[in-house]
Amino acid sequence: MKIQESGENYLETILILQERTGNVHSVDIAREMNFSKPSVCRAVSVLRKAGHLTMAEDGQITLTSSGEKIADNIYARHRFLTNFLISIDVTPEVAAADACRIEHDISEETFARLQEHFSQK
Repeated sequence: MKIQESGENYLETILILQERTGNVHSVDIAREMNFSKPSVCRAVSVLRKAGHLTMAEDGQITLTSSGEKIADNIYARHRFLTNFLISIDVTPEVAAADACRIEHDISEETFARLQEHFSQK
C-alpha cells in the first residue's frame, strides 16, 4: 500500500529527529514540522495503525522496520536531490525546499537513473 506524501514527511522527520536526539515525542515532531500537536497526534495514530511506528507508554515514538524503510528511502532522495540542485547553483535553501517536493513524486526508475548517471561522474 502506497503511503501518502504527508505520511512520508512524518516518517522522514521522525528519522531525522531520532538521528539528531535519539528520542522522539509528538511535541518534537510538532515543533520540527511547525504543526499543531493535535495534527501530529492524529498522524502518529494513523502511522501506528499502519504499522510504521510504535509508541511507548512514556510517549516515545520509534519507527518500525517498515517505517524506517520508507523514511530511509525518502531521506536518501531528499539528500541526493538537494545536493544535485546545489551542484547546479540552486541556493541551499531553495534546493532543500524543492527537493522536499520532488522526492515524493519522482519515480523509482528516474531516481535510480539519476543516481547512476551522477555516480559515474
